[in-house]
Amino acid sequence: MVTNEQAAQVAAKVEHPACRFSVAPMLDWTDRHCRYFHRLLSENTQLYTEMVTTGAIIHGKADYLAYNEEEHPLVLQLGGSNPADLAHCAKLAQERGYDEVNLNVGCPSDRVKNGRFGACLMGEADLVAQCVSAMREVVDIPVTVKTRIGIDDQDSYEFLTDFISTVSEKSGCQDFTIHARKAWLSGLSPKENREIPPLDYPRVYQLKRDFPHLTMAVNGGVKTMEEIEAHLVHLDGVMVGREAYQNPYLLAEIDQRLFGSDKPVKKRREIVEAMYPYIERQLANGSYLGHISRHMLGLFQNMPGARQWRRHISENAHKPGAGIEVLEQAMAKIPAHLDV
Repeated sequence: MVTNEQAAQVAAKVEHPACRFSVAPMLDWTDRHCRYFHRLLSENTQLYTEMVTTGAIIHGKADYLAYNEEEHPLVLQLGGSNPADLAHCAKLAQERGYDEVNLNVGCPSDRVKNGRFGACLMGEADLVAQCVSAMREVVDIPVTVKTRIGIDDQDSYEFLTDFISTVSEKSGCQDFTIHARKAWLSGLSPKENREIPPLDYPRVYQLKRDFPHLTMAVNGGVKTMEEIEAHLVHLDGVMVGREAYQNPYLLAEIDQRLFGSDKPVKKRREIVEAMYPYIERQLANGSYLGHISRHMLGLFQNMPGARQWRRHISENAHKPGAGIEVLEQAMAKIPAHLDV
């Protein structure tokens, strides 16, 4: 439980604003439409791309680095283990205007393991250090690492500290985000790896105490503003994943509570209406409403009319020619007298 005094200290202490609060990179979720929507909720929250592999960037036909200028501060998360390829992609990211590059050392899926990147790299700390060094040599923007507290049976605190010390000392990396669960590389699905291994926040707190010179943020299982503030008593930053996506209005108070903003907290209706010009531009460029509106389904979570809001969008956003009238009709499902 955070005391009023601690909450005030958290609000006043903005020593590491870049990592202070962020929305986690999530495959199939945090695309550019999602990030634009989240930016309307919070000006200061650091946003991440979905993880993009070096192979996709180098050999793919699509533009995997595209984003909206409004998304800054924005981090490109890379998946890979070839130092030269990672350096090439980091350089491209800097040229395209990204604010930071992050190396994924936390994703536990079989596809990632077979590609020799993600959480399996925790077992190859020297290689991770080589990868980070190669990127840092060619860019001026920060290069950071997102990792777990362990993998499989390699889950001792000594293993974790060896990994952090090796990567930080050999590469010069100063910034780590720690998912406070270990990953099972075999036997659990990615979804199960986000839920079944127990959370161990005290271990991450201890890591910060043992490496006070490093900037450290925690990720995993965080759902409320009170939990965010409690973690910030011990750490430099907090990263929220699924809750920020499924209950995006959590972001609405971040600027005021964590960054000292004196701007009024935006209402949900304001956020929806602020999305209209963006949606119309995207539709004119060939996007489909459903690709954008799916990220907005949780905006009225736990409010009267929330189910009807979600249902109307889900049933109509995919139809040919669907436009902002679908959102206007869905918003009419929210009781008009509510100041939301």
